[in-house]
Amino acid sequence: MRKSKTSVYKRILAVFCALACVFVVSACGRSSEEGKIRIGIKFDQPGVGFKKSGTYVGFDVDVARYVARQLGYSEDRIIWKEAPSKQREAMLQNDDVDMIFASYSINDSRRKAVDFAGPYFVAGQDLMVRKGDRSITGPNDLDGKRLCSVTGSTSAQTIKERYSSKVQLMEQPGYAECATALFSGIVDAVTTDDIILAGLASNARGKLELVGKPFTQEYYGVGIKKGNTKLVTRVDAALRDMIKDGSWSRDINENTRGVRYTPNPKYNPPVPNQGKTSGKEE
Repeated sequence: MRKSKTSVYKRILAVFCALACVFVVSACGRSSEEGKIRIGIKFDQPGVGFKKSGTYVGFDVDVARYVARQLGYSEDRIIWKEAPSKQREAMLQNDDVDMIFASYSINDSRRKAVDFAGPYFVAGQDLMVRKGDRSITGPNDLDGKRLCSVTGSTSAQTIKERYSSKVQLMEQPGYAECATALFSGIVDAVTTDDIILAGLASNARGKLELVGKPFTQEYYGVGIKKGNTKLVTRVDAALRDMIKDGSWSRDINENTRGVRYTPNPKYNPPVPNQGKTSGKEE
């Protein structure tokens, strides 16, 4: 009987120890984020949001840094978190992040789940080809061509809806795979937002180039938890300052260096208006 009681006590003690460990780890996790701002970005889009040797680079990252600084957060008080497209709304709703800068197009369906500041950039779906290839000068030259885009993206969906009778579409898990397919001649072009293509082309060191004929408009906004109108207003003010003081233009140029790319002047720089502009989903 004693042996049985001892065994029970040991099991109870083990349970208490396990729970204590969970609470300690949880508390430590919360305390490590106190006084900091958590920002969601892409980790796999050169020129936009890219994790490189433990650092974070790209236009979205630069915009996020500027806004954070205007809100009173220095670089060492930013916690960067990866924000894959399909997880962005959930990350905001679950309080995993405070803001998201991740080529996050503003549209009506997303506004039902989250709020937006911005827009801070207007991209356009474009085409990227091998350097010197003049067989594709725009979407009207896609007859019989092989294109690559990312599985589940609306760039791929746009091709299916508008050009399915003309092109062969290959879908890959990421744009790096599409760029590799273009390098090797498996496809004739890659399609997505022009600023993402510009980053890929810049990373390719002159071997790839943009066609420069965008055929959609994508209004990039800052994702913020639904109902946090105070933060939306403050972020919009920071974005207006960034555009006004020239930082916006400098960061665009820095992140697309060496590429024949200029943001469409008809739409850029945009006027941050609390995410009231609607674009297609990306």
